Amino acid sequence: MSQLSLFETEAPDDGYASEVEASHAEARTLAAALPATLYFGTSSWSFPGWAGLVYRARRSATALARNGLSEYARHPLLRTVGIDRSYYAPIPVDDLRHYAAQLPPGFRCCAKVPASVTAYAHRSAGRSELNPGFLSLERLHADVLEPFAVAFRDHTGPFILEFPPFPRDLSLEPAAFADRLGRFLAGVPRDFEYAVEIRDRRLLTSAYLAVIREHGVAHTFNYWSAMPMPAEQAEVVAPEQMPFAVVRLLLRPGTWYEDQRDRFQPFNRLVEPDEAMRADVVDVVGRALRRGGRAYVLVNNKAEGSSPLTVMALARRLAAAL
Repeated sequence: MSQLSLFETEAPDDGYASEVEASHAEARTLAAALPATLYFGTSSWSFPGWAGLVYRARRSATALARNGLSEYARHPLLRTVGIDRSYYAPIPVDDLRHYAAQLPPGFRCCAKVPASVTAYAHRSAGRSELNPGFLSLERLHADVLEPFAVAFRDHTGPFILEFPPFPRDLSLEPAAFADRLGRFLAGVPRDFEYAVEIRDRRLLTSAYLAVIREHGVAHTFNYWSAMPMPAEQAEVVAPEQMPFAVVRLLLRPGTWYEDQRDRFQPFNRLVEPDEAMRADVVDVVGRALRRGGRAYVLVNNKAEGSSPLTVMALARRLAAAL
């Protein structure tokens, strides 16, 4: 590790300790009022703007990505986290061991399955080409299940199977998608849990529901540009009938990632609270928890402007509702 990264990792309190303690005090009260089967978390954790909300010192994104998990996990409401980097490339075993060393017992992360498995096609030379690894059990094992089993098993929560939108020039019909998904899920190991996230509203069909129910896999109720709101998804996929519920709050429908990122940085305040979205989360999560189920709620900064503050707002609502 370089001298710079070592210095940043061990940076002294920058004057944010009192703010963090005040936030943690309220978070502890809320956590005590919520079921132990509810797991709040954020999409990744390497955001310098969270100083005073999660972190006692301002550190670089690089330093937080490497060594920020231990402090992140001290937040009373943050009991899970999304590991998004696994979507882009397999995570080396040594990196998984480094993450595991920072986490307390029982802290389970929600990692994405790589796009090498879930992307139907990719762009090359200006056109779409079929991905030969689409829904490949061999790639699933090699790219994610084996390294996680070796180095991160005790901290592995549900794997997120995120299916990106099909390209316009190379699509897959909903019935064909459900059929291929079913054949794939029939072969996945049952010593891990999985949640499917679709980003094409056409795929939210009764055939899709039948497939995930048959194989004991959860649906991810996402808040994302081109999908119906979570409560609308729950009209097709009942949260109380899932083995557990996963909610991912990403982007207000009709907005786009780059626009929200530029508007919301440095992610230290709520820029655009969405009361309709919050009501949907209370509905979906409440339905799952009232039946004795588990629920994972993962929040992206691009949802409202600051993931930790959205988590606090949702915790207040759920504590009152439950």
